[in-house]
Amino acid sequence: MEEQTSYLEQNIDLAQLTGLIPFFQGLPRESLQKLTSHFVILSHPASQIILLENDWGGSVYFILEGWVKIRTYNFEGKEVTLNIIGKGEIFGEMAALEKMPRSTDAITLTPTTIGRIPSENFVDLLTTEPMAGVRLSKLMAKRIRQVNRRLQLRDADSTSRVADAILFLVEGQGIEGELGTEIPYLPHREISGLSGLARETVTRVLTRLEQRGLIQRDTNLLRIPDLMALEDAIG
Repeated sequence: MEEQTSYLEQNIDLAQLTGLIPFFQGLPRESLQKLTSHFVILSHPASQIILLENDWGGSVYFILEGWVKIRTYNFEGKEVTLNIIGKGEIFGEMAALEKMPRSTDAITLTPTTIGRIPSENFVDLLTTEPMAGVRLSKLMAKRIRQVNRRLQLRDADSTSRVADAILFLVEGQGIEGELGTEIPYLPHREISGLSGLARETVTRVLTRLEQRGLIQRDTNLLRIPDLMALEDAIG
């Protein structure tokens, strides 16, 4: 069961909100204050379905903590992972813009905290604040570029596809540490979904990448000491 509270009840001010959600950074205070009157927090456990395909797009969502998988199913009923997004990222915006049923599911991979605003308020922000519209355009362009890259690699070897999946996650959630770029270490089945490979294959490739010094693994962390070296592993 989701737990819901407002930002005002938690005393999180606008500076904290924009720190959590890059999409809001630099927008006029008046516009942000208008949004926060409709902004609520949703706390979900892992493996919680947030959105279902063909639902109507009544809200737009911002991840404050955790990971969310965006998925669909092919004609054979097999799950297809379209995206895995984390802290600070947005989803549900397409249905809000199109006023159409949603085309994908969204499910939490970890305990996740999400901010939600009504679709009409999000669309109003886009129509009144040019910076918000530009940011959404850049986000859509980035996602199209990522999909194109994955399509180009669909016939590549397993090492290339796993390396690309890791770099895909780095692009959205990578944090620079003293010893390299770090991302949370997701279960192998999720990297399997992103790369389109069997989980056993992903496990073998991760072991090889670690032996080559291209990645380092801890219990909850995956570290890439040299991003360029990992990119070079993509044949």
